[in-house]
Amino acid sequence: MSTDFDPAGAYALAPSVSLRPEPFGALVYDFTTRRLSFLKTPQLVTVVRGLGAHRDATAAVAAAGIPTGEHRSYFRALATLLKAGTITPRTATDEQDHR
Repeated sequence: MSTDFDPAGAYALAPSVSLRPEPFGALVYDFTTRRLSFLKTPQLVTVVRGLGAHRDATAAVAAAGIPTGEHRSYFRALATLLKAGTITPRTATDEQDHR
């Protein structure tokens, strides 16, 4: 699995990860690694939850209403989440199942 984030790539929340909404954003729990982490803003939660419904990360960020000038900071956050295994790249099979 590649850990190089590409805003034009398709991603989704990892199957082993659960998000619990909180006023600050969300608690992130990975049932495989048993790691607990945080998403620090409700907007980032919206982006992460929307990844699987959009053709790529750029579309998910835009659909979440993030201003264009802030996209780069969200891409950095998504890159970190990819490296941590919180989000994963979607495959061609995922795309077919998603339709």
